[in-house]
Amino acid sequence: MPTGPNSIIRAVRPTGAGDGGMEVRVLGPIEVCVAGSPVDAGAARQRAVLAVLAIEAGRPVSPGVLLERVWGADPPQRVRHNLHVYISRIRQLFAAAGAPGAVVRRSGGYVLDLPPGATDTGRFRDLVARAGAAPAERVRLLGEAIDLWRGEPLGGLPGEWAERERQAWQRRHVEAILQWAAAKRQAGDLDGAVEAMLRLSADHPYDEAVAVELMRTLAAGGQRARALDHYRAVRARFVDDLGTEPGSTLRQVHRELLSEEPLPPPATHRGPALLPSDAWGFTGREPQLARLDETLAGSAEQPTAVPIGLITGAPGVGKTTLAVHWAHRVAARFPDGQLYVNLRGFDPGGRTTAPADAVRRFLDALGVPATGVPQGLEAQAALYRSLISGRRMLVVLDNAHDADQVRPLLPGTSSVVVLVTSRNRLTGLVAIDGARPLTLDVMSRAESRELLQRRLGAERVQQEEEHAARVVTLCAGLPLALAIVAARAQESSFSLAALAGELGRAGRQLDSLDAGDSLTQVRAVFSWSYQALNPAGAHLLRLLGLHPGPDLGTRAAESLAGADVRAGLAELTRASLLIEHSPGRYTLHDLLRAYAMELISPADRPDEAFTRLADHYLHSAAAADRLLNPLRRASILALAEPAPGTTTDDAADPAAWFATERANLLAVLGRAAESGLERQTWQLAWAADSALDRLGHWPDLVGSWELALGATRDTRALAYAHRRLAHGFTLLGRDAEAEAQLREVLRLYEEADDLTGQAITHHSLSYMYDTRDDVERALHHSELALACSERAGNTEEVARALNAVGWCHGRLGDHARALTYCRKALVLIDPADHRTLADTWDSIGYAHHHLSEYDLAADAYRTALAMARRAEDRYLEATLLTHLGDTCVAAGDRKAAGAAWRPAVELLAAIDESAAATLSRRLADLGADHSMR
Repeated sequence: MPTGPNSIIRAVRPTGAGDGGMEVRVLGPIEVCVAGSPVDAGAARQRAVLAVLAIEAGRPVSPGVLLERVWGADPPQRVRHNLHVYISRIRQLFAAAGAPGAVVRRSGGYVLDLPPGATDTGRFRDLVARAGAAPAERVRLLGEAIDLWRGEPLGGLPGEWAERERQAWQRRHVEAILQWAAAKRQAGDLDGAVEAMLRLSADHPYDEAVAVELMRTLAAGGQRARALDHYRAVRARFVDDLGTEPGSTLRQVHRELLSEEPLPPPATHRGPALLPSDAWGFTGREPQLARLDETLAGSAEQPTAVPIGLITGAPGVGKTTLAVHWAHRVAARFPDGQLYVNLRGFDPGGRTTAPADAVRRFLDALGVPATGVPQGLEAQAALYRSLISGRRMLVVLDNAHDADQVRPLLPGTSSVVVLVTSRNRLTGLVAIDGARPLTLDVMSRAESRELLQRRLGAERVQQEEEHAARVVTLCAGLPLALAIVAARAQESSFSLAALAGELGRAGRQLDSLDAGDSLTQVRAVFSWSYQALNPAGAHLLRLLGLHPGPDLGTRAAESLAGADVRAGLAELTRASLLIEHSPGRYTLHDLLRAYAMELISPADRPDEAFTRLADHYLHSAAAADRLLNPLRRASILALAEPAPGTTTDDAADPAAWFATERANLLAVLGRAAESGLERQTWQLAWAADSALDRLGHWPDLVGSWELALGATRDTRALAYAHRRLAHGFTLLGRDAEAEAQLREVLRLYEEADDLTGQAITHHSLSYMYDTRDDVERALHHSELALACSERAGNTEEVARALNAVGWCHGRLGDHARALTYCRKALVLIDPADHRTLADTWDSIGYAHHHLSEYDLAADAYRTALAMARRAEDRYLEATLLTHLGDTCVAAGDRKAAGAAWRPAVELLAAIDESAAATLSRRLADLGADHSMR
């Protein structure tokens, strides 16, 4: 009889739905069940093939990957025939069970193509994802997910891949139980939670997260003394067995318990909240709001369809304002989060937001680290849909151009509601995707009058009723026009009569939407408001039309104008011609941007203004890059002094600055390339390079360097651009293109007889082949790098090449020769070059480890660690701590291994969640192994 936490959880939760249909189960012994009853799944190897396909259900698995996972890293050639036999038998098995065509060939691999929920791993992921914010609902859904466990995952399946998957799924199991227990506490229902956590703690005595939840659960049940006793036992175990104190979270819970005050409530599940601020003074649109509310009900005919609302209408009619207001009004119904993106479908400069960029923004908001983002729109969209599947979320896709821009952003589950706005009707989204259209017309006279009253006060409007009606007529029910007029009325002492007279004389009357395009219709309002601006404010508005990005900060605006613009920004904001969407950051409505672009003239010196803007972003990015990457070599093309009047941002937090300004940087880079600003184009690509690399925006990295290639004729600059393109292609998995770029770099350097450049390129080729595990070719290129750097007399590159040669020899098993080369490198490395020193000591530690000289290996890794910390390279530090722990394990010193791995986990948690989870499991297993000795 099972006695683990699962059996307790089953006993205390309502019974879920019974089995039905066909299901592949791997969370225990590998089984195929039909109507709840197991059927023969074949021999052990056949079950292993089935398990791989089930784990990857819906994704193609190549024959090579199947062979490696089932037969190991070096499978015999003859087993390829066996694989085909097993695939055929699995197909027959599914056909007999009523699912012909379940295993198909797609994209060069085999795909298990079954309905959602037909694998227990898929059901588990879905149930956990759907467990939203309400505690009772989380208890129910997490309980159902935990019930899917029938024993050790992939039960009895041997091999490295099976063991890795088994550990990963066991960790997911533990995390689900922890979330279940926390939800029980939040719901005020501790029935079974204490007993389940005690069982889990016995199974995982070195898991701090388990200890934290057990202590909180005990305290919530009035057993504070028992919780304190448990902490003392855990601390003693950590100190005695692992040689380290418990982590900060566990110590904090202990302090809270000692305070004898009520423990703070557990953190509730919070999703992203990306909605812009609601419009002040929103009024009217009640029928339209009611129509949007109907979207929440979904479709009675198709309850599984994604509810999609679609607001269409002319520019300036208030689509975004209505969408954002409604989204705020219903936000409480979406406790798992609200996503928003401006797709810029009708940007006057033609710089729309690509679906790939929008998906990436959503993945960032959902907490996916850069290292966890797959490459390609299809893979990213699949991850996005998986993350929001079953969650109660709202997705607002504002200002879409067409259905193709929207479709990659649509979820796959009816729990997520989507609201789209567009000037176009998007008939395809209605006909194919089931969107519910709402055509937004101008505001009624009553609504227009109410808006004026909200902005100006009922008394003032009533006192000048006739002239207020005249303003309403002249603005033709367009909210944008009404807002501008109201802002002018608030800022001046003029009567509504005077304002109506001015507006009437400013241009043609706004009669109806059928009179022409909306820019023509609101031009009179724009012109009237523009004429009232101070000369400096009017000049600034014209220049703002030159900015190609989605928004800008104060110093970018100063650079555009070449002067202090604080008064001008305030004037434009008061006049509702500019929106300050967050403190110090401004955006311009598309119609106003187009109007400003019409007004610009040679007298404004637009070329000089844009040059200052490009220099602003270039020098701000270069300063941020120096903080982000202080050891990076200076730009090949030296930065010229910025144009007079340029100001720069103070990027105290460079990563945050790049995250905020990335879209603007790329837009300005593109406009610079179009404008023939070759110096700024190349240097903007250079300045943004490190951030785009580290933040995982690799398609943008490639795109920026492709533009830079056309912006220089300098051989070294061309070679550098090709080399960075190669790096970007490598990151994107486009190996053939990466190699072609490096070959071109090599040709350029050979033509220029640049030996140092050749050495650097051979080093890049060596790294590329090493990552492909083609170590012989990696060694060949590292030896060529050494020869070139020695001929060039470049000591820095000689040292790097010596280490690379030594590393390759170590990878090939010649560790004595590896040590010889690496020690030669140490003599030449600049003592201030902490990164290269750390790399070289890492290579030395690797060689000693594989020679079973564990003390020497540990000393080398500790020296490398000191260098990595001086270089402030957190990822390298975590890598070296991991290597040190590996050596300590090999030497039998588990306490030292735990002391190394624990800080590595904390570092990786902020950099690479997947690596952190893997190392965390190894740390927990380390303690478990110790307890069983």
